[in-house]
Amino acid sequence: MRRSLTLALLAAGLVVFLLVSALLARAFSVDSAERSAITAVVQAEARGDATAVIARFSGCTASPACRARASANTGALRHAGSVSVIQIQTSAGFSLTGTRGTARVAWSVGGSLPVVQCVRVHRAGNVLTGLHVDLLALSRRIASDAACPARF
Repeated sequence: MRRSLTLALLAAGLVVFLLVSALLARAFSVDSAERSAITAVVQAEARGDATAVIARFSGCTASPACRARASANTGALRHAGSVSVIQIQTSAGFSLTGTRGTARVAWSVGGSLPVVQCVRVHRAGNVLTGLHVDLLALSRRIASDAACPARF
C-alpha cells in the first residue's frame, strides 16, 4: 500500500511539474512572437511595402494617420537587399498576463547606416487561454542614441 501511494504521489508531482513547465514555456514564447512581428514589419518597410506594414498593425487600415505614417516610412526607408536586425529591445519583461509597452528596434540593409525605430506593442491574453502580440504604432526613424518618444 505504501509503495502504491508513493508512486501515485510521484506521478501527480510529475503531472504538476509538466503542466507548470508548459505554462511557463507559453509565457516565455510571447517575447519571441513580439520579435517576429517587429522583424516582419521592418522587412516590409525595407521592401517599400506599405500595404504589408499597414496590415501588421491593429486598426491601421481604419486610421488615416497610421496609413500615412506607414506610407511615409516605407518611402523613406526603402532599401534593396536583405534586412539585418541589429537589436530589438522588447516592450516588456516577463508577465503572465497582458501588458502594453514600447519596443526599440535597430536594423540595417546591406552596408546602410542603422535605422532605429520604436514600436508600441500590446501583449494580450494569459498563459491558460494563450498570449498574443498586437502591434499598435510605429515611429518614424529616430536618432541612433535617442530614447523612444512618449508619443508617436
